[in-house]
Amino acid sequence: MSTKWDKDEEVQRFREYLKIPSVHPDIDYDGCVEFLKKQARELDLPVAVYELVARKPVVVITWEGVHKQLPSILLNSHMDVVPVYEEHWTHPPFGAVISEDGFIYARGTQDMKSMGMMHLEAVRRLKTAGVRLQRTVHISFVPDEEIGGVDGMGAFAASEEFKKLNVGFALDESVPSPKPKEIIVFYGEKTSRQIVITCRGEPGHGSLVAAGPVRTAGEKLHYIIDKFMALRAQEKKKIDQGAWFGDVTSINLTQVEGGVQINVLPERLSVSFDIRIAADADHEEFENMIIRWCKEAGDGVTFEYVVKNPQVKSTILNDKLAFWKVMDKAVKDMGFILKPVVCPGATDARYVRQQGIPAIGFSPLFDSPLLLHAHDESLHVDVFKKAVDLMEKVIEAVANV
Repeated sequence: MSTKWDKDEEVQRFREYLKIPSVHPDIDYDGCVEFLKKQARELDLPVAVYELVARKPVVVITWEGVHKQLPSILLNSHMDVVPVYEEHWTHPPFGAVISEDGFIYARGTQDMKSMGMMHLEAVRRLKTAGVRLQRTVHISFVPDEEIGGVDGMGAFAASEEFKKLNVGFALDESVPSPKPKEIIVFYGEKTSRQIVITCRGEPGHGSLVAAGPVRTAGEKLHYIIDKFMALRAQEKKKIDQGAWFGDVTSINLTQVEGGVQINVLPERLSVSFDIRIAADADHEEFENMIIRWCKEAGDGVTFEYVVKNPQVKSTILNDKLAFWKVMDKAVKDMGFILKPVVCPGATDARYVRQQGIPAIGFSPLFDSPLLLHAHDESLHVDVFKKAVDLMEKVIEAVANV
């Protein structure tokens, strides 16, 4: 299908990147690495590929600034995308088809190959125009964000290779806004805590009803589930009253396991919860609450963490952070507003913040439905082109602080 964008080089490079199926599980990142090396050659910029974990490459393209000693700017995106159910897509998920009404259909159009290409295209425009930035800009492309990022940005941010980049400020991903002149930015994230609570009891015949204070594994499980679901209802009420998803603690029961037969009282039952603790919550108090609930449930009730991410301080957005100040002005000068919120999930920015570096999630996608991880993930060409305009101005502003 021919379209009016067939000769638009920015759009065609974006489509080329989208067609690389860097999809979980068992990703081969070679196609992405070769594509990015080609972009670096065209930009006449040096590129480094670090493999801190086998088959998990990190690609960094560097545009040196006038004052190399100043802390640099990091523009980060991830190369991996989530799985697809192809039978539910209008167009092939790695075909990067542009519909007649101008939407590009492909996995990664919103999350987040679009961001990597915005970074590259904005730098391409600035460099072509002969602009020299005061600070060095590093454009990084990391693996495995969609499965936690431990072997991607997690390993990279803790490495000597990362320290040598001398990063002073970073931009990562946010989410599209449905409003035509609003851009959502993330300044912090909730903390992921995934736990399994195990309740033990005496086995016996399924017809028995024990007298006295002794509780079965089922009774103990019931007590635990009641406590967590009551707290979940309190937090859900906040959302029903208009709170942003990122400002509440989310609790979801995801697995119940145990028992051997329907007429046998189980010796063990377990329940799993996926918890994302609000950024302003007291994490120690939250853990002590769980300990107390397990004790109240009865003897033999214990819990263990499957995931226990550390609390990472949010980036403080005020005039003291000059990068934020100029970024906000650049966006306003183009007729848009920034809406700062806490990310309801998790992004690679948390690993950067752990190093004491201010980081903001900035995906300048506006007037767009939220289609991250959805069937028919898509992005309108006009939104992508305008987003590159916005990214160009923001990069120029923060790199000249």
